[in-house]
Order: sequence, then C-alpha cells, then structure tokens
Amino acid sequence: MKVLVTGASGFIGQSLCEHLQSSGLSVRAQMRRRQASAADYDCLIGELDDPAFLSIALAGVDVVIHLAGRAHQFGKDAANLNAMMAVNRDLTVRLAAEAERNGVKRFVFVSSIGVNGVETDSASIDERSPPNPIKDYALSKHEAEIALSARYIDQSGPMDLVIIRPPLVYAANAPGNFRKLLKLVDKGIPLPFSGVANQRSMISLNNLTDFMRVCATHPSAGGELFVVSDGQDFSLPEILQALFEGKSKAPRLFYFPVTLMSAAARLVGKGALMTQLCGSFVINSEKARTLLNWVPPFSARDELVKSARDFK
Repeated sequence: MKVLVTGASGFIGQSLCEHLQSSGLSVRAQMRRRQASAADYDCLIGELDDPAFLSIALAGVDVVIHLAGRAHQFGKDAANLNAMMAVNRDLTVRLAAEAERNGVKRFVFVSSIGVNGVETDSASIDERSPPNPIKDYALSKHEAEIALSARYIDQSGPMDLVIIRPPLVYAANAPGNFRKLLKLVDKGIPLPFSGVANQRSMISLNNLTDFMRVCATHPSAGGELFVVSDGQDFSLPEILQALFEGKSKAPRLFYFPVTLMSAAARLVGKGALMTQLCGSFVINSEKARTLLNWVPPFSARDELVKSARDFK
C-alpha cells in the first residue's frame, strides 16, 4: 500500500512518515521545502495547488493522509478568514477531487477537535456532539469537513473518506502552548496552578500517528468520523507533575485563585489562553476503540514524562 502524506515536514508529518515506513507501508512525503534530515522514503518538493506536481505526487497512491494546512496567520493576514478558508477548505476539496481522479482509494482528512469548541462542561465530546467552531482555524476545518462529507462520506464512489479530529498533540518537540509549559517546567519556575481542578483530553504524537495508520488501513474506517485521545484525562496540575518528573525536578506548584487568574488574563488579552490551560475539555473516543479495535499503544502519563525528559 502506498500512502501520500501531505505536510510531511511538519511536527506531525515527520513522525507519521517514519511510523508508516516502519510499519511496512510505502510512503511518499509531500513538503514545500526539503528538510535537513535524511529520510528513507520518497520525498517530493512542491505545492499542492500545482496540477502538474499533483499528477506526479498522486501517481500510484492508494491512500492520502492530508495534514497540510494553515494553522497560524500573522501580520496583514492575522484576521483574514478568507486566506484560512482558501487553504484549509478550498485546497483540501480540490486535492480530494484530484486524488479521486487519480484512483486513490481513501482520503484521510486530519481536522481538529476545535470543530467542537474550546471547552466542555458536564458532558464529554464524541462524534455525535454538535459542532461549535469558534476560532477561524476550526471554522475552516469544519467547512472542509462539510464539503468533503457531502461528496465522499456515503462511500458510494471509488474513494472513501475518513475524518479525524485530534485534540492537543504533545511530544518533546511540540509547538504552541505545550511547548510553553515545557519551557516553564525546564526553567523550574514556580507555577500558580495547584488549585486548578479541570480535566483535559490530549493525545501523544506517538499515539496519534499509530491511530492515523489504522485509519489508513482498516476496512471499517472508511466513511467514518473519529474523535480520538489517549483515553486518559488529566488536570493541569497532573500534567505539570508528570513534566516535572520528566525533568527530575520536584513539582513547583502553589495555590492562586483561578477566578483571579482568569480575570487578570482577560484584562491583558489572554483569556483564551487561560481557557486552554484551566478549562476542561474531555473527549469520549470509545468509537475508535470499538469500531477499529484500536488501543493506544503508549501510556499517556509515560508519554508526558518522556516529553519533558526529551525536551531540548
């Protein structure tokens, strides 16, 4: 089986290509620029909006795992929803159509749990939960899901569709807020989070790449949407304790009222960050386990400890 991975030079893409290759699959990696590290799989440098390049990239491919997308915008495009839609929705739809024309049998679209919002209350999120995209990125992913599903989800055509909505993905080289936590722990700075009593669902990079492999190959994955996580949820203090353990440091957490922290964060425009850190976001990924018989191969806590241990 030959798998094309788009966005293969990114945080998830590099690990996914290595995992697929080690699992015995034939990998073709699409990237916009060559990486310094050597790879023992087929690497193609080119743009997904170039028809000539796509005809080469898709030749002989059985499955496309589509990771490429636009996650962050800066400068004049910071609030440009159209620019986000052009890449995450429109380019995705054109890529899927081109894949179908080239005989691809399965298109795996990696979306985002942000499609379901940014916070949960008493009920966890599963595949039946109503969409609630708030950020532009999540909205663009949701619209891509709608457009793809309208054409491919019923499996009546030659190519089937799998949609994956992962939550925060963590590893030693993770970007974003997880990297900020790793930096704080690495510096040994006392943190005011001992009173946070939330629950967060996340997924380690190793568990996610394994789940993507299953979605690319399992017969029952076609035509399905999956929300997925490690299957073990943690509070912010528990996450930090595991990270401190990975750095062989005693946890340096102290109590400060969450309500006061949240109020202060809103005053300086960091309210969304406080929601991500201190709010709850719980996923029920039972469908992935029952329909695909998938069990996360790595312990969530062990993966957190390892992330801190390997952080440079």
